[in-house]
Amino acid sequence: MIVTFYSNFLNHHQLSFCLEMQRLTRGNFFFVADIPISADRLRLGYEDLNHLPFVIRAYESEKERKRAETLCLKSDFIIHGSASEEYIRMRMKNDKKLAFRYSERWLKDGIWHMFSPRARYFVNRDHGVYRKEPLYMLCASAFAAADLKRFGVYCGKTYKWGYFPEAKRYEDLDGLLAKKETHTLLWAGRYLEWKHPESAILLAADLKRAGYKIRLRMIGTGEKEREIRTMIAAERLEGEVEVLGSMAPERVRAYMEKSEIFLFTSDFNEGWGAVLNEAMNSACTVVASHAIGSVPFLIQNGENGLIYKNKDRKDLFRKVGSLLDDAEKSKKIAKKAYETIVDLWNGETAAQRLMLLAEDLLSEGRSARFSNGPCSAAGFLKNNWFRRQ
Repeated sequence: MIVTFYSNFLNHHQLSFCLEMQRLTRGNFFFVADIPISADRLRLGYEDLNHLPFVIRAYESEKERKRAETLCLKSDFIIHGSASEEYIRMRMKNDKKLAFRYSERWLKDGIWHMFSPRARYFVNRDHGVYRKEPLYMLCASAFAAADLKRFGVYCGKTYKWGYFPEAKRYEDLDGLLAKKETHTLLWAGRYLEWKHPESAILLAADLKRAGYKIRLRMIGTGEKEREIRTMIAAERLEGEVEVLGSMAPERVRAYMEKSEIFLFTSDFNEGWGAVLNEAMNSACTVVASHAIGSVPFLIQNGENGLIYKNKDRKDLFRKVGSLLDDAEKSKKIAKKAYETIVDLWNGETAAQRLMLLAEDLLSEGRSARFSNGPCSAAGFLKNNWFRRQ
């Protein structure tokens, strides 16, 4: 079977999936990169993966672009992410062969623009016209299927998906948990408005006032960094909060491995949030906002993580406090989090399941093979799905 993945550029959140697809197809898997990786990402420590042998750099030459177009028609199925729409048009225009789109939610910043005639025109042009064709959606957000339903597209054709950073297998999980530093909290991401790094600072202040002895480390950089530093000084948290700046993904994982609790405070603008996969894989006990795209797929509240209502300061404090008060509870949740990633939500499992899903769709035009996890049916989830528990 020949499979081709079209996207902007290859990154470490897709690599494990791609390597497994290479294995499963016996070398007949290709990744088409539409653009080179940006200088900004390279400065942040990202590796340029576009130079791996199975990557076709369509931006480099006419010859490479022609290779990408040939594979678009030749492949048994394609996966289409952030790439030129021309590939989908080619695929559907000719033999109407199987294709999967790969997308986060469409309505991150609200629903006002869904009524725009201009928006509806482009949705119908690029999506609506293919309602009856073998074009399906891999949802890299638990909210994606509901957003698509609002536009009347991909109904009954949505499957759970995500981003799949490397899933590390630790020989001694108990040893990893034993080495974690007591009462340590970690926040990692860009200091942006919709990621709400200020929530972590306010939490640290609340915990300090309540008498907890904690250590909060913050990794990242961005437009709100000055505000965060000002808040730390205003709340007199210099002894509790450490601002570490940006660093390569490998170093972030090292901090996750020694931290007990990971805070994920983004709002609905967080399409997926691959740091959740990484933190769970590092056996952190995650406390995450219900608004994040990956959270409803990956976390079962109270089992393998804790979910708090988005922007609810009291709920966040209560959930984190319960972990600080009960180390065994925290450790039990952390183990379940690790198992969720290594047993189910990883690139290898996703690749294996996608191949089976494709076989079902090619032979029968439908599939109900999986009841949960990657490639299971993605249902409709409203923004207000979560209730404080």
